[in-house]
Amino acid sequence: MIDIDVKNLEKSFEIGEKLLDGLSFDVYAGERVGIMGRNGCGKTTLFRILTGELEPDEGTVSMAAGKRVGLITQLPVFSPQDTAEDVLRSAFRELRSLRQRMEALEEKMTVHTPQAILSEYDRLSTAYEVGGGYEMDTNVDKICNGLGIPGEMRKQLFSMLSGGEKTRVNLARLLLEQTDILLLDEPTNHLDLRSVEWLESYIRQFKGTVLTISHDRYFLDQVVDRIIEINAGKAELYHGNYSFYLEEKQARFNLQLKQYEQEQAKLKQLGTTVERMKGWGINNRVLYRRAMSIQHRMERIQKTERPRTEKTLRARFDQRDFFGDEVFYVKGLTKSFGDRTLFSDVELLVQGGDRIALLGDNGTGKTTFLRCLLGEEPVDSGKIRFGPTVRYAYLPQVIHFDHPERTLLDTMLYEKKNCAVQTARDRLGAFLFSGEDVFKTVGTLSGGEQSRLRLCMLMDEKINLLILDEPTNHLDIAAREWIECAIDEYEGALLFVSHDRYFVDKFATRIWELEDGTVKDYPCGYQKYRQFKETAAIRPIAQTAKAPKKQPEKKTDTKSLEKEVRRLEREIEKQEQVLSELDLALEAVSDEKVLAFLSHIFDQPYEQARRRFYSKPY
Repeated sequence: MIDIDVKNLEKSFEIGEKLLDGLSFDVYAGERVGIMGRNGCGKTTLFRILTGELEPDEGTVSMAAGKRVGLITQLPVFSPQDTAEDVLRSAFRELRSLRQRMEALEEKMTVHTPQAILSEYDRLSTAYEVGGGYEMDTNVDKICNGLGIPGEMRKQLFSMLSGGEKTRVNLARLLLEQTDILLLDEPTNHLDLRSVEWLESYIRQFKGTVLTISHDRYFLDQVVDRIIEINAGKAELYHGNYSFYLEEKQARFNLQLKQYEQEQAKLKQLGTTVERMKGWGINNRVLYRRAMSIQHRMERIQKTERPRTEKTLRARFDQRDFFGDEVFYVKGLTKSFGDRTLFSDVELLVQGGDRIALLGDNGTGKTTFLRCLLGEEPVDSGKIRFGPTVRYAYLPQVIHFDHPERTLLDTMLYEKKNCAVQTARDRLGAFLFSGEDVFKTVGTLSGGEQSRLRLCMLMDEKINLLILDEPTNHLDIAAREWIECAIDEYEGALLFVSHDRYFVDKFATRIWELEDGTVKDYPCGYQKYRQFKETAAIRPIAQTAKAPKKQPEKKTDTKSLEKEVRRLEREIEKQEQVLSELDLALEAVSDEKVLAFLSHIFDQPYEQARRRFYSKPY
């Protein structure tokens, strides 16, 4: 059964430029589909069309009858007095309406209640029970626990929450609505690893249909079974997860390139034949007509379009040589806000070449730890010592430019000393800011473009320690791969915070886990770290399940035990006396006697025993 049927969608926002150009695809009931494409290709526009928020210029969208659709990016308008709990409970509007009608009927009930009222109450009660009215509190707690929404957050005003917290609350509201078709637009943004893993588990168990826009490659691998890539306004279909998509896309590229090259070789050969026959046919009408026939056949050949490779970022960090073993050393580091201690008595050592991922749930203090490390946030106690040759660069999670009104080119010229205009344009071009792009103001750039600009400026500095805070946030997959290529060539020390498991798995050779106010150091990559965590979680359960039954205690004779203890004590005293006498005897004898004794017990010549005695302590 088809849940979503999209036929020949077209949508334009600027004259002459079609964002969607004949987009067509089907989604069957129960499928998990990933929508992919570069930033700005029309993914979010497609979702807005599916929900009816936008009307397409051309084409049709059909939804299965009776299916409810929920979109995560549709943040509803709430009253300024509404708390996060009110937003969560708004998912149960219909059930709450049923409950109010039931309460109104209860007030009318008496000893002689009319049958019509009893029948209506029975019908409403059944609908309330089937809809999960009696499990509302349980479901809210379950979803909130999974997405890391604590009770304190639920009491806060929704308008006062951060963007990430609003996203989590809204996602919880959508899941509580129990829609039939979930449209998730970057659902893993602002979620920590624990919440993302919970969401993956929820989606796998969800009985409805899921369409998700995501640049989280690990998430796509775990969740989706089909990929729809929007390319040049059209849909390219891949029947598999992200890993399959990568292999299949490369195979299709290679096949298209081979067909194109074969066609071009054939056309070139036919073109040469036509030119020759035209020359020969100046005085021969038969040859000339044959040449024109071949030329018409060439025009009718269906030509394969040359496959295009996307522009790639070709830049690398300007590295500085590192001398010594110690990059930085932290001892007794403690930081708290009021009564809440983020971390205390942290002791860590970073050496040259270490690549460390700092992991932890949202709110545990990962960014604060980095800011303390760099001196941007005061610490309560402890010391931080950097090596004498260490020079670092820092890419924060929230990019800030002091002068957002400046153009990209002016920003490079003003903030980078001794940077010529052509040099600045060359560096911006390497980061895909070319042509008129360099005259855009910094304030008009998207989050991903601002990250790319800041990274461009960082790469010009000679560094041997790179510190990154959520470097892949707001970036599409192509941009993430650009950053990964640059980091892959970087040979210095690396410390980063990330919830992108693909990124962590690729670069981390050491894991720092910030949890319960301490930093645990795991000298391994992400996969081994996950195995260790899973084993640690399973071990207490296994030990409980396999706990051996206590054997009944055997009755023992107390007098017999006391007698045996006294006997052993006397035996120990005798042996200690013997050892003491032997020590005195050894002190009294000369080295020569000892050598003679050693020669006898080892059955060796005297000189050999003598060499053994003086070469090894006895």
